[in-house]
Amino acid sequence: MKVTHLEREDAKVVEMDGARKVTVKVPITEKDGAPTFTMRVFSMEPGGNTPFHRHEYEHEILILKGSGLVHFQDTTVELSPGTALLVNPNEWHGFKASATEGMEMVCLVPNKAYHGIKPEPGDWPAS
Repeated sequence: MKVTHLEREDAKVVEMDGARKVTVKVPITEKDGAPTFTMRVFSMEPGGNTPFHRHEYEHEILILKGSGLVHFQDTTVELSPGTALLVNPNEWHGFKASATEGMEMVCLVPNKAYHGIKPEPGDWPAS
């Protein structure tokens, strides 16, 4: 078992093309003994966003703080604390924090995804 606190984890700037004002902390990985999933916590400053992208693996997301939007395939959904999402393999998606308060979310991915499967970038849908 591993017990940690996010305050002990280093925040790293997300350097994917198209990411703006986003950092990530990775409190649990395969190196900690997790056989299946890696836990990541993304923080977006107000107005920040992930790239619009897709990849060959699923991931599960839980919004912890703030608010924003997810553009998912051809749909836009508002996000607030407590919202949970499942992104299936190869579904186009991207997250945008609100302009006023930012957003923080937990994102679980298969360990294989954390070890170098690169997402396919796309263009954000017209708003």
